Amino acid sequence: MLVTGADGFIGSHLCEMLISEGYEVRALCQYNSFGSWGWLDESAVSKDIEIVTGDVRDPFFCEKITQKIDIVFHLAALIAIPYSYEAPQSYIETNITGTLNMCNAALKNSCSRMIHTSTSEVYGTAQFVPISESHPLQPQSPYSASKIGADSIAMSYFNSFELPLTIARPFNTYGPRQSARAVIPTIITQIAAGAENIKLGDVTPTRDFNYVLDTCRGFISILKSKEAIGQTINIGSNFEISIKDTLLTIKKIMKSNVEFLFDEARIRPKNSEVFRLLCDNSKIKALTGFEPKYSIEEGLKETIEWFSEPSNLKRYKADIFNV
Repeated sequence: MLVTGADGFIGSHLCEMLISEGYEVRALCQYNSFGSWGWLDESAVSKDIEIVTGDVRDPFFCEKITQKIDIVFHLAALIAIPYSYEAPQSYIETNITGTLNMCNAALKNSCSRMIHTSTSEVYGTAQFVPISESHPLQPQSPYSASKIGADSIAMSYFNSFELPLTIARPFNTYGPRQSARAVIPTIITQIAAGAENIKLGDVTPTRDFNYVLDTCRGFISILKSKEAIGQTINIGSNFEISIKDTLLTIKKIMKSNVEFLFDEARIRPKNSEVFRLLCDNSKIKALTGFEPKYSIEEGLKETIEWFSEPSNLKRYKADIFNV
């Protein structure tokens, strides 16, 4: 099978889990002149994976790497919301055009399954909770707009060409290797680095946080369900917690006295903030039997332990606001 975005946070964990379950994996890492495979560089399973480098924006390349592939997990995307305000065109090219290229390549090469990765950000602020797959889509940032477009392109290939496709829609995934652009690693890395004060934006929004291994288990459960073909499926915990309470939990686990300070620069534009996300995960439960294994406390402890390792912490610039 092929995993795009394999060098990233979720993609690298997914590759490791797929290898542990006995699958043969071809991993697409974004080409760069450093020869880096991202998080797969030091993965224990890198020797068991066929690693290729390239770019999903190139349709010829996408067609090449899907040859002799049965299953495609398409995770490659630009995902940082703040940067999407600065460079929206790049999100269109990578997220929408990249998805078009991968769908077209999977169709041409007769792939038996394609799992396309969406995001709970496409729902915007909840109009009702818990948020089911029938919730209206609201483009509250260029990032979410690009993912709505990507999801639509993907589903059009199922409807128009019978590409055996499923849209997997994870809610807020966190865990080891996550970028410091996200709030949980932002807090953990600064506390671990000895910060006495941490600048934050709005801490009132709520999220349905999911430990990365649960998200990966959700992906694989969808793959194993033939009934999931042609469906859009949430992956979430059906548990809601505010950013503030998440931060206080981290502070307690790390036994820190850090003070949280408000920073206007970290506030999203007025109509862009997503104030509430709570997943209705009844569909994935019904189709696959999936149940999350990690509570928020258990997941945070695992995440804190990983980030607190000096060899991991040094990878992060804890004193810089990462967009």
